[in-house]
Amino acid sequence: MIGFLGIILSLGLLILLAYRGASVLVLGPVMALVAAVFSLQPGLATYTQVFMPAMGGFVITYFPLFLLGAVFGRFMQSSGAATSIANGIVDRLGAAQAIPAVVLACAVLTYGGVSLFVVAFAVYPIAVALFRSADIPKRLIPATIALGAFTFTMTALPGTPAIQNAIPLPYFGTTPFAAPGLGVIAALIMAVGGLAWLVFRQRSAQTAREGYGPAVDEGSAAPDSNGPPFALAALPIGVVIALNYLLSVHIFPALDTSYLAQPRFGATEISEVRGIWAITVSLTVATLLLVALNARRLEAPKDDLTAGANASVLPIFNTASLVGFGAVIAALPAFATVSSAVEGMGGGPLVSLAVSTGLLAGLTGSASGGMSIALEAVGAQYLEQAQAMGLSPDLLHRVTTLATGGLDALPHNGAVITLLAICGLTHRDSYGDIAVVAVVIPLIALVAVVILGTLFGSF
Repeated sequence: MIGFLGIILSLGLLILLAYRGASVLVLGPVMALVAAVFSLQPGLATYTQVFMPAMGGFVITYFPLFLLGAVFGRFMQSSGAATSIANGIVDRLGAAQAIPAVVLACAVLTYGGVSLFVVAFAVYPIAVALFRSADIPKRLIPATIALGAFTFTMTALPGTPAIQNAIPLPYFGTTPFAAPGLGVIAALIMAVGGLAWLVFRQRSAQTAREGYGPAVDEGSAAPDSNGPPFALAALPIGVVIALNYLLSVHIFPALDTSYLAQPRFGATEISEVRGIWAITVSLTVATLLLVALNARRLEAPKDDLTAGANASVLPIFNTASLVGFGAVIAALPAFATVSSAVEGMGGGPLVSLAVSTGLLAGLTGSASGGMSIALEAVGAQYLEQAQAMGLSPDLLHRVTTLATGGLDALPHNGAVITLLAICGLTHRDSYGDIAVVAVVIPLIALVAVVILGTLFGSF
């Protein structure tokens, strides 16, 4: 009992202190030690033999994706390509469709591999201009950006290069395009449901005669873009998506990769690594193309490369710290009781996997962190159960990504906190709408996919 209380206390402190702005990089090991002490586990051994290997393993596996994603996003921003895409979408939809325009701009950018943090910075000034022009309350901007950047392009759309779609690959031997039909259905539920909610909130505000709000010093219009034309700006994003599909589904599986069975290469096989390889190569090629197409627009490409590389370090180590924390929690005796309770819920491996990964994502405030913890602890077990029942690993992949894309957006989530800071708003101002579009509706999409997957399998 005291061990379970230690888990609750450490998680509660982690959420509270992260919400108040404390560094997750520091909180991870400290809170892990708190939980270990309550369970009467040796502190130093827990830190060096459990926490650090889990943290280091995450960095070793996923650092290329964080690095390339950050560099690609930096070049998209500094070349003006990101702003060109956003402005192009706004021009095509019109200012009257402010909310759909902002959602679509965010979705295109994040589906193409641009970091959601870069997207928030790039799209925010455009959203300000549109919302002010349409007299839509500013408090709806964070939820609008969150819908386009934090939801269906992160976990549902097949082929997305988001890290959340890459983590299940080595565990299930799948590709980024796992269960594409179910992914599209989930994406439609999130996109349509989220837009319906935001439009409802807009109309409710208009009925109550609530406008944009008091003017502040945030610029009267979106900044002009000196970037490339829309088609040229979008080309690298198209390359990421198309090349990712070709490499993961057709090219890598057709190659002779028998050498991977050698111990020096980890005694693995292509199904374990093709997804990560595909995203790595796709982002690399797209970045090189982006630089080549915008050589004259990039004033200091070396500085951009350095800034992008530096920007990748803190996010991956923050996430890895949460992975280490979760690994410690998963290794405690009290966690075995929790796991048994989840498995005893019934509903088969899909329900158990969805509940366990979703809860861990919510508790850690990180979709990628919670997913890594859950898959490391029970991924092989659920895969074995699913295969015994004739369920496709692709289905497990898509359920896992969707499960972590709901509760991860609780108030202590780093992306939520950063987005509110960019918009100059508080949780009290805007979190209610973020919760609906980024937590409630994604959970509805998850339930729909679990039901459809149980009835019809992966498609």
